[in-house]
Amino acid sequence: MWIAPSVRGLGLARRLLGALEESARAIGYSIVRLETNEALTEAQKLYRSSGYREVRPFNDEHYAHHWFEKALS
Repeated sequence: MWIAPSVRGLGLARRLLGALEESARAIGYSIVRLETNEALTEAQKLYRSSGYREVRPFNDEHYAHHWFEKALS
């Protein structure tokens, strides 16, 4: 996900994350995972506040430093 700096702070990232989770539920996923770069502190805060927990790396993405997982209800 990427939100342009000119529209940050409007809740778009949270809404986009919610829409992605809904899409995952709709196709039958019960767990979602994502990763992010260490410099993207706002993203890390969003994921944690949205119920994601940090987990061990699940891929070898060179630019990822934090991996997250969330069980969908």
